[in-house]
Amino acid sequence: MPSTDLVALVATELRNRLKNAESGHDWWHVQRAWRVAETIQRSEGGDATIVSLGALLHDIADWKFHDGDEDAGPNAARELLTSLGAPEKIIKAVVEIVEHISFKGAGVASTMQSLEGKIVQDADRLDALGAMGIARAFSYGGFRNRLMYDPDVPPTLHATSEAYKKSTGTTINHFYEKLLLLKDRMNTETGKRLAEQRHQFLEKYLEEFFAEWNGTV
Repeated sequence: MPSTDLVALVATELRNRLKNAESGHDWWHVQRAWRVAETIQRSEGGDATIVSLGALLHDIADWKFHDGDEDAGPNAARELLTSLGAPEKIIKAVVEIVEHISFKGAGVASTMQSLEGKIVQDADRLDALGAMGIARAFSYGGFRNRLMYDPDVPPTLHATSEAYKKSTGTTINHFYEKLLLLKDRMNTETGKRLAEQRHQFLEKYLEEFFAEWNGTV
């Protein structure tokens, strides 16, 4: 099967599977990450098919929506690619991306090894920055019925993935616990460049948020 056909089939399947997902982790998030991953790949190299498939499948079964099960995503990705007759070499590379894609806490280093995986991880993290990142953060916070902000609850820089997964902090705390850390965790030069403006937008937003929260503007 030509790789373009495989990518198209996976895209159709993911659009169907995620059409009713929480809007910060739905098909449109996947599509944005896919587009950005393709942009980064054109500058950084790597296997275009693996990058596209990794981006499409990176949130096929996010642990946040599967009772913390970190195997749900890799297993679902392998099952789908196998059912579509993908070569084992491609399946292995894509499943590895899905296994290592997630941010696991401020004190936990990334374990992504392949160039393709680093590209997909950058694309996913770029969608957690800027205007889109802000929208997604509040969407997920509302989905989990979390407070927008509580000045008496400080952010926590989680030292382990277990602590991060158990976090129930406010949405504004999430900016400090994850979003503002992503700029310095980009893997590729293209990802780093694209992250700069989006990171600055987060900082400007928080400045305005706190000014309005405190009634100073």
